[in-house]
Amino acid sequence: MVRRGVIAAGMAVLTLAPALQPAPAGATSAAAPAPRAPKPGWAAQIDRLVRGLPVGVSVRDEAQDLYRHAAARRRTPASNEKLLLSMALLDVLGPEAVLLTQAAAAALPASGIVAGDLWIVGSGDPDVRASTMRLLAQRISNTGVTRVEGSVLGSTGYFKRDWFAPGWKRDFPRNQVALPSALTFEGNQAGGVHVRDPELRAARALRRELRELGVSVAGAAGSGKAPPGLIPVAEIASDPLAELLDTMNRYSSNFWAEVLGKRLGVETTGQPGSIAKGASAIRGFAAGRGIDVRARDGSGLSYSNRVSPRGLTRLLDTAEDATWGEALREALPEPGQGTLSGRLRHVRVHAKTGTLTSISALSGYVWLRRTSSWASFAILARMSKDQAVRLEDRIVRILWRRAA
Repeated sequence: MVRRGVIAAGMAVLTLAPALQPAPAGATSAAAPAPRAPKPGWAAQIDRLVRGLPVGVSVRDEAQDLYRHAAARRRTPASNEKLLLSMALLDVLGPEAVLLTQAAAAALPASGIVAGDLWIVGSGDPDVRASTMRLLAQRISNTGVTRVEGSVLGSTGYFKRDWFAPGWKRDFPRNQVALPSALTFEGNQAGGVHVRDPELRAARALRRELRELGVSVAGAAGSGKAPPGLIPVAEIASDPLAELLDTMNRYSSNFWAEVLGKRLGVETTGQPGSIAKGASAIRGFAAGRGIDVRARDGSGLSYSNRVSPRGLTRLLDTAEDATWGEALREALPEPGQGTLSGRLRHVRVHAKTGTLTSISALSGYVWLRRTSSWASFAILARMSKDQAVRLEDRIVRILWRRAA
């Protein structure tokens, strides 16, 4: 980037003559401003594309701004909020972290008998399924358990039961995001409908699987807040965090984002996790790097979220130097994957899309062929999705082919 220097004005010379003296030939009263270097052709091309449009664009490479257009104005990021969530989670937990789902009891089994209730305690794995309960039952059986004298119960603790955030539309819990619980089960939906009792459904599944293995369970399945001091009997670990983020970002899962956002809140503030705590942790992560964001959730469903394109690229640029930087880049979709299906064919790019009504975003990393380096970019627009996609893709292709 051409950096403009500061040129001091020449000082006037005072004389005792009653009138101003003529300046010597060739002298000037102040140094002429340095001519502004012309923009490179690729930047001028982007200028023509964005002129007069409600869009902010920022591109950075090696801690320098390569291109800016309305880049300081904070805009609604839509699902680019998941980028901020991903960075904060990787910074706190690391890419190899796993989230546990445990079967636990008040005391270890004696002679193969669990004397009381057997609890299922989740910690924010968004991908617990019937197959998870089958494997957990097998591991319980492998410890020698043959009987549970109480019930199998799904814990409703660790997270709050909150299911709304400032800036959400009223129908979002019904249509866009299932209940973000610590113990999830089958996406917390059944028959395409979001459910309020995933913990009970998980308990029913585990009880059924235990009985299939010959482990008798005296009581019915149920749910409730688990008591403190439980001792793990068996556990299942999630995929590593980097893989969870890959799935979340590839398909832009609002449910996964809010579950993982609540887990982020636990890590930074303590139990119980909540949407507000997760959003606060995102704000704290950005503020620690000098970037002011307004975060209301982790999914980007909130129309009240705000981040500037330049702030987003600065965070992405900083992430490149973090130990988890490569994991972040690899956790973003490539052309042909998930929300980038059908877009940017043959372009080397990892990027997160974002969509709300009349709002579109695309941010991530694009490979600059001229310099053989990754550049961070952010495009945040307020326009129809079709118009925005055409604009976003043209800008990214220009950067890939011609920038720097």
